[in-house]
Amino acid sequence: MSIPIYQVDAFADRVFGGNPAAVCPLETWLPDAVMQAIAAENNLSETAFFVPRGDDYDLRWFTPGVEVDLCGHATLGSAWVIFNRLAPERSVVRFHTRSGILTVKRDGDSLAMDLPANPAKPCDDAPGLLEALGATPAEVLTTRDHFVAVFPTQAEVRDLAPDFGRMAALDRWAVMVTAPGDDVDFVSRFFAPRKGVPEDPVTGSAHCVLTPFWAARLGRNELTARQISRRGGSLRCRLLGDRVELVGRVAPYLQGTIDI
Repeated sequence: MSIPIYQVDAFADRVFGGNPAAVCPLETWLPDAVMQAIAAENNLSETAFFVPRGDDYDLRWFTPGVEVDLCGHATLGSAWVIFNRLAPERSVVRFHTRSGILTVKRDGDSLAMDLPANPAKPCDDAPGLLEALGATPAEVLTTRDHFVAVFPTQAEVRDLAPDFGRMAALDRWAVMVTAPGDDVDFVSRFFAPRKGVPEDPVTGSAHCVLTPFWAARLGRNELTARQISRRGGSLRCRLLGDRVELVGRVAPYLQGTIDI
């Protein structure tokens, strides 16, 4: 069996930046174990698989270890493949996912992705978090799946050196850290060692949490953001009620075939 594969760098205006994602267009679904094995072989933070559904697509995402409910950068990458390789006449694409219908549209030389907002709530008790971070944030918030640690400065976020073993033992599967940016509205980093991703380069789903937080903190709904991982990536974020629109660019890296 031969399966097409594309690798792109999402939320990047050049190759070797942003967050790499593998994208595999399929005619019909492969067995889950095969898709998981492909994602493990790719060893990227996410591999996306999609199949046609009328004029739309069904879309799923796998880390090297597990299937996940939402992945922003691999959704952006999947839309790029459709717009630039499979159906260049299209300007909008809709994906049916575990997180509902996600829409991506062309926005100049960028892509605009519509995702559900995921506001965080204040958290009074996060056992083990400070030890895992090796630092004390100004405040801690939580969602069902994440802790959010807010720091006063970009430098504090940049200089964090988490203990990933301790972090993997927390009762949330991911931790995001954030602060006001020096030359953007806010910066962040994202850690998910329990899911096999010690640090994610650029995380679309994290900005579903961070955009509502910073929109309320700064008093406006259009924001600029940068994830300050080693590779780094830039986003424009818009809060639209209970949705978040993330705008970013995609740089293609490779195109090939998987033979299994």
